[in-house]
Order: sequence, then structure tokens, then C-alpha cells
Amino acid sequence: MAASYIISVDLGGTKILSALINNQNEIVARVKVATDTGKGGDEIVRAISESVKQILAENNLTENDIKAVCMGVPGTVNPATGVIAVAPNLGLVEFNIKEALSSQISIPVLIENDVNLAGLGIKNYELNGEVKNMIVVFVGTGIGGALFFDGKIYRGSSFYAGEIGHMLVDGKGAFSISPVHSTFELMASRTAIVREIKKNLGKGKKSVLKDYAKSKKQIKSKALLEALKKEDPVVIKQLTKAGKTIGTVLGSITTLLNIDTIVLGGGVIEAMHEFMVPIISKAFNESVLEAPGKCVKIFETKLGDDAALYGGIALAEEFLGN
Repeated sequence: MAASYIISVDLGGTKILSALINNQNEIVARVKVATDTGKGGDEIVRAISESVKQILAENNLTENDIKAVCMGVPGTVNPATGVIAVAPNLGLVEFNIKEALSSQISIPVLIENDVNLAGLGIKNYELNGEVKNMIVVFVGTGIGGALFFDGKIYRGSSFYAGEIGHMLVDGKGAFSISPVHSTFELMASRTAIVREIKKNLGKGKKSVLKDYAKSKKQIKSKALLEALKKEDPVVIKQLTKAGKTIGTVLGSITTLLNIDTIVLGGGVIEAMHEFMVPIISKAFNESVLEAPGKCVKIFETKLGDDAALYGGIALAEEFLGN
């Protein structure tokens, strides 16, 4: 009997989310385990392998039932060779995760940048393939992007395409000549938002997040949302600043690439899209050249974390066929 399932793995800096997907493109099971990045690539691979084996055991399946393990990685990866060039959040450099995981399981292993994988999921299973030129931007711990031209994913000459978070910008979103503390993700990611909030708390600014001022506890998107609901002025100011930066950068990119669709995702957008998307859209309209700006649709993905999981289906089809 031919293999009729795939396992999609969303490998993040804090968690590994694995999902079993059947031949009807339905997610039928999930397993989530913590990522321990302090022990190197071999420990990460061991955790991925254990999550795969857990899914198999809990669903009475064997490795022969699985067509592929399709994995999204937060870094620059070569899908053909399986080599992670660099994944800062995982502490990995020039690490062949495909080879390492294949030594522990006998299922074909496919890898892709995590936002590229999410973009594939959005394109095929949220937009039903009906998109021409698109950028997908995820705003979370960092900022990542995925590019699609003429309906096809664009990975670039050395697989670095879409690394929007490393573009140099200044505090107002304009392009910067200084590489110090001025990349896009250092200005507008959740990490950047939280950094500025903590600076304000340290100066004695009033905020419902005051307990985080000297705490090592992370301020997650959920905490930001709760503060936003209470109209916290410190949080509103930093979210607004980040939104304006995001919109301005996306306006400049649209003037360059003449895309027609911008899809926003990631923890910050998912939690606070009602507040963020209008600010992003306004800044976008103020910065984009009028003619290319008129044809652009900006919206947040409804798939959330599932975007990368569904992207695994498209990755398997691309590299292994139907």
C-alpha cells in the first residue's frame, strides 16, 4: 500500500509543532514539544525524531505509511541539499538537518525556510492558488518574508530571497546606511517592541506591564494584547511605531516589485491584527508609489500556525510529486 500521509514539522526557537496530514489534506493529529537550542543540532534532531515517532505510535502507523517529513526552519536553508546555512534562533550554522534526521528515521525528509513554507500553505490552501505576485510577511520574535512571482515561490540565487527582516531601515521605516541596531526586525519585531517597552518601564512610565520592568520574564503577544485592550499608552505607542515601520517598508518593496498581494502573519499580527493592520495599511499608502499601490490587497492570514503545516503538502508535491 502506498504511503498516504505526510508529517509537517514547524521547527521554532521555542517549540516543535508536528502534524499528521492525510491524503485529503486534513490535519488529523498534532504533537508539540519544547525546543532545546542549548545542546546543539543533534539534540534538536533527536526531539524532532521523537515527535515523529510519537505521532506514528499514537495513530497506529508505521514509517511506511508516511510519504515525507516536511519541515520549516527559521533560517536560510537549501531545500535541495537539506543544509541550514544559518538559523540564529536555533544556534545552527552549516548544519545538514536532512542528513541528520535521515539517520534516525527512514522517511524522506524535506526542508524549507519556515516563512516560505507558511507562504506555500497560504497560497495553496487559503488563497486556492489564485495569486500572482505576493509577499508574505510574518512578524513575531523576528520578521521573515516569502516571495511569489507569477504564482511560483522565489527562493533566490542562493536561497536568501525573502530575508526581509535583515533589510536596513531607520526608526521611521526609511532605508538606513547604518548597520547598527537598524535592521527591519530590530525596529519592528515583537523583540523590538518589547525592548522599547522595557526601556520606557525602566524610565518609570506608567503601564499595566510595570511588573515586567525588572523581570526576566518575556512579554509575549498575549500580554501585549491584554495591555492594548486596557489602552496602555506605552504599548500603544510602540505598536503604532512598529506598524508604521512595517507599512513604510512594505510600501517601498511594492514600488520596487509591483506585487499585488501582501499577507501578514506571525504572533504579533495574529494577536493584534485589528489594531495593527489599519496602521500598516495607512503607512503603506503614504509611502508606496500611487500606481503600483492601487492594485495591492493587504490582509492577515487566517491559518495562523497551520500555514506552515499546510505548506508541507505543497513541498512534498514539489519534490516528490503526487
